[in-house]
Amino acid sequence: MTASRLVALDIDGTLVDAQEHIRPRVLEAVRSARAAGVHIVLATGRAVFGITSVLDRLDLHDGHCVASNGAVTFTYDPVEITSATTFDPAPAVRTVLEAVPDALVAVEVVGRGYRTNARFPDGEIQGEMWIEHVDDLVAEPVTRVIIRDPSASAEHFLDLAGRIGLHGINYFVGYTAWLDLAPEGVSKASGLSKVAAELGVVPEEVLAVGDGRNDLEMLEWAGRGVAMGQAPDEVKAVADAVTGRWDQDGVAQALADWL
Repeated sequence: MTASRLVALDIDGTLVDAQEHIRPRVLEAVRSARAAGVHIVLATGRAVFGITSVLDRLDLHDGHCVASNGAVTFTYDPVEITSATTFDPAPAVRTVLEAVPDALVAVEVVGRGYRTNARFPDGEIQGEMWIEHVDDLVAEPVTRVIIRDPSASAEHFLDLAGRIGLHGINYFVGYTAWLDLAPEGVSKASGLSKVAAELGVVPEEVLAVGDGRNDLEMLEWAGRGVAMGQAPDEVKAVADAVTGRWDQDGVAQALADWL
């Protein structure tokens, strides 16, 4: 084992469940890999302020993170933003709102919270929240846009995204009717490539573990991409291996197999 190896871990559904629990075996496995000199990088759709508590619980106080599906990278502790890629959100947001006029829209304010057109359901976004008109939300470049329709399904949003055509951006559909818009070419993989280059790690020496559609590029980019057992079929299809579900200590299994 060498210090030139890197483990990239998704957070939600991979490291933690909906109640933010981390299973003891997973916690021990991550800490052991870090103590052995492996770089541990969290790569998540969460914004910066939704990650630091997880870093604290994993004792990761001197490393890199990929946030906002790759649009933001930072080091911790303390938080220092190392990159933030922005895009013009107006065309894509207006295209989606033509199809879903009542959708909730949020744009990220890096390190602080979100500006939104209406209040999101409790617990769905973190940090500060400012309510503004959509015209103001899309008036300047941003790192990330979230579009949410609590009355629809993930399948509806998958169909919608494919049907309306979203050009000049990257997008990810979650487990619910949740659409993440990102700058073109930006994904967890692009964020990780920046971090890996900074650390002197080549993709062949990277293990990536995730469970969502926003992990597709990351699993394909890494030398070994592992899908969690509960991942959608399209995520499992691009992975090199499938590990156990969250409640089966899937991350610990993946680390043991790789190391």
